[in-house]
Amino acid sequence: MPLAVSSTIDPQPATAPSVPRLRVGKLCIAVQGGTAQELFARADAALKDSVFLEFRLDFLSKPASVLPDLKAFLHRRRDVTVIATCRRKSFGGHFTGSLNSEMELLLKAAEIGCQIVDLEIESAEQCSRPQLARFHTALREMGASLLISSHDFSRTRRPEGLNQTVQRIAAYDPEFVKVVTTARSLADNLSLLRMVEDQSLTSHLVGIAMGEEGLISRVLSLRAGAAFTFASAAEGAETAPGQVAARTLLDLYRLEQLDQATRIFGVAGNPIAHSLSPLMHSTAFRRENINAVMLPLKVRALDDLLTIVRDLPLDGVAVTMPLKQEVLPHLANMDALTARIGACNTLRTGADGRLYGFNTDVAGVVRPLEKRMRLRGARILVLGAGGAARAAVFGLVEQGAEVFIVNRTHERAAALARKAKAHVLRQSLLAKNKFDAIINTTPCGMAGVKPALPIKESELNASLVFDMVYTPLETPLLKLARARGLTVISGLEMFVQQGARQFEIWTGKPAPEAEMLRVVELELRRHPQ
Repeated sequence: MPLAVSSTIDPQPATAPSVPRLRVGKLCIAVQGGTAQELFARADAALKDSVFLEFRLDFLSKPASVLPDLKAFLHRRRDVTVIATCRRKSFGGHFTGSLNSEMELLLKAAEIGCQIVDLEIESAEQCSRPQLARFHTALREMGASLLISSHDFSRTRRPEGLNQTVQRIAAYDPEFVKVVTTARSLADNLSLLRMVEDQSLTSHLVGIAMGEEGLISRVLSLRAGAAFTFASAAEGAETAPGQVAARTLLDLYRLEQLDQATRIFGVAGNPIAHSLSPLMHSTAFRRENINAVMLPLKVRALDDLLTIVRDLPLDGVAVTMPLKQEVLPHLANMDALTARIGACNTLRTGADGRLYGFNTDVAGVVRPLEKRMRLRGARILVLGAGGAARAAVFGLVEQGAEVFIVNRTHERAAALARKAKAHVLRQSLLAKNKFDAIINTTPCGMAGVKPALPIKESELNASLVFDMVYTPLETPLLKLARARGLTVISGLEMFVQQGARQFEIWTGKPAPEAEMLRVVELELRRHPQ
């Protein structure tokens, strides 16, 4: 289905020659290809998501050679709005021709029906004023509009500096202004979004930050007042660093539904690009008719995250290591169990603007076990003594279980046991003991991690085995347990249960656990991590 959100705008000032009113959608899909065949195949595929396309002609070795095919494409699809771009190599593109060659190509693109042409600000400034005026007049006479763009591939300036860039472009009186920067921090998005808010009332403006940290701007710039945003035709077909596939923007980040009332959540860490939390929570939000979205936040420093939480603002954040410990001094309050564990994986912003902390990793361990056994008095072995083990041990002791800890470094296990009022056990004694459940909190069995098994087969003395690893879905430990007829719990169930508890904390509603589990499992089977 074509993108439903669109707007009809007249980009011309009152004194300018008449230009046809453009149907400019909110999502422009940038299409590139090494050959004409690849270019138009991607364009045809992109039309199911949006009828607003950018053709990056500079990705072709001979851009002019595709103009006849582009003319036929436009004739065949009269509902499509096209931006023609042929950015020179000196300014971040691939075109090796001269300024005159670029401008001639763009005029030909307008002549065959492209409604907008993109000229970089450096090219505009290299033109003489009469030359640029003739170029712009020719475009208008052909019914086309001029977009002048600025690309900073090194940084994002402060809002006042970005406003100066807008004015630098606006001096040439284009119909559209495009300012693209590079985000080096999450806070860089705030500068860009403020610029969009400041300038969008007087300019048809596009503002985007490139890079993984710039995702916030790609999703939220429309909400700030941008004319449109850009996406790639598909994963692997990006035309700029950090560009997101159109289908991802529409399905995962709910671009069509975003408005001023949308609640924004995040999952913070580094690396974070492949986190399944946005998929899981966005599915839950949609299922429960909650106007909210979750964004992955690449965090290099805690202060950067705290700035975004405060100034964007964010309603809540799921945090990963090492932020789980680092964030504790910045909390207004936390529940008692979180304080004892010494780790917080869930932040909620209160009505007072302050942060409140929770640890839902405990629910991720306790809930799956509660469905299968009585925890009070149960003998449970925990393998490992790291962050995941802490949540398991403290949570199970609180439920009345008798918990035993085994770790490669015995001293770490002993220290955790003392704090949690659990027992420590040397690995040499495992085969002589029996347990109701064994929980693996180590990375053993994860793809690429050796050894594959955290304990020997002869030490698997329990009726239930719980492996917190969920990539792969069927770990070597789970395979071994199944072969021996034991009950098993996968790490996927823990991931979903801790996410379900987060959902409840953030929304006050019961989580749609079955749907959350279904989408995450389906994604892992499609794309094993």
